[in-house]
Amino acid sequence: MAVSIRRLSGDQIKTYLDDLARLRIEVFRHFPYLYDGDMDYERKYLDTYARSPESLFVLALDGESVIGAATGIPMDHETDEFKGPFIEQGYEPDKIFYFGESVLLPNYRGQGIGVAFFDHREGHAREQGRFTHCCFCAVERPQDHPLRPADYQPLDPFWHNRGYRKVPELTTTYAWKDVDQAAETAKPMTFWLRRIA
Repeated sequence: MAVSIRRLSGDQIKTYLDDLARLRIEVFRHFPYLYDGDMDYERKYLDTYARSPESLFVLALDGESVIGAATGIPMDHETDEFKGPFIEQGYEPDKIFYFGESVLLPNYRGQGIGVAFFDHREGHAREQGRFTHCCFCAVERPQDHPLRPADYQPLDPFWHNRGYRKVPELTTTYAWKDVDQAAETAKPMTFWLRRIA
């Protein structure tokens, strides 16, 4: 499989919004997110990225098919749920580049595409010249969650190897509907942070 990587910013990404929406719904349906998504919500969520001139989409394409994507946006362009914990802990949101999702279809994993996603987002943040940190957040699920697969491997070791550290003081909640639930519930999210400057 010959996969190419393409970087887009700001309103350049509008052509691919539905592709990423479908990809997010498919990949995040699995543990640990268990996200029961819909296209209307996805379009609204992704519009934040399309409106930010400093946002980034890193697309992985097999031919013209989008098989993976990673996003990033200046933290000061994000919602209050994401900025709030940083402000409370004395960080300046305008100096932090936030990584949104990193989603990749299962058949394409283990080929270095996830590493490329981090490389491109960190490179983009450095190129902007105003960011001191990169961060992302991850959902917290209990070890005994009934939908946790027996062979589930968390990505914590990969993130540590990239230089990110989990910061327990930087937490938020975000609500979505799980695949086994009838309504949205708030999920705890913890941020991981890396200094880049």
